[in-house]
Amino acid sequence: MARRKIVAGNWKMNMTPSEAVKLTEELNPLVASDDVDVVYCVPAIDITTVVEAVKGTKVAVGAQNLYFEDKGAYTGEIAAPMLVDAGVKYVIIGHSERREYFKEDDAMLNKKVKKALEAGLIPILCCGESLEQREMGVTMDWIRFQIKSDLVGVTAEQVASLVIAYEPIWAIGTGKTATTEQAQEVCKGIRECIAEMYDQATAEAVRIQYGGSVNGGNAAELFAQPDIDGGLVGGASLKADFGKIVNYK
Repeated sequence: MARRKIVAGNWKMNMTPSEAVKLTEELNPLVASDDVDVVYCVPAIDITTVVEAVKGTKVAVGAQNLYFEDKGAYTGEIAAPMLVDAGVKYVIIGHSERREYFKEDDAMLNKKVKKALEAGLIPILCCGESLEQREMGVTMDWIRFQIKSDLVGVTAEQVASLVIAYEPIWAIGTGKTATTEQAQEVCKGIRECIAEMYDQATAEAVRIQYGGSVNGGNAAELFAQPDIDGGLVGGASLKADFGKIVNYK
């Protein structure tokens, strides 16, 4: 069975609630698709307004982060049950910006993945290497370490349902894009890693996105690769170009 493509927009720290509604209303007709799952991953403060603004469409709403406890004295954090109750379906976990700026390590991310799955959320688990790591030739070693660490104790059935996003850190927001061959090579390596950890059926089921300066011009070539099942899109998800990425065919 062919894997269904998934294109998720990571709005990062952009859009006030009123701006978010306006953008959602502009994007909704442009991203209508029967063949591709579309997700807007929005700042926490925008979640309820965007959930309302996508009603009647097939677009799902994702969060950009969550905490690994259900409730408690964790000022400023957001729990999985809160996201579920607000209408969220997906959650980005382990984005390179969270790893770098907020020092989230793989042990913490493993807890977050488990908590998201326990709550019925679909994690979009991010992995990727720096330019220095790529130049040292340790790209796959590093990414395999991330994947193995982040999925400790996660079952094959759970892994089959989640999304993995490969984002070369050197290609995020830089205008640089990994070549199609580089992107496919790493996404294939991730699938092989999942097959080793679990089995071939699980590896065939998991959806793997590419992220890193995806745009309307390069989406079709990237998404045509056998192991690339869509994209995690940054800057281009805040403009009409996002519709071209979703409707890449």
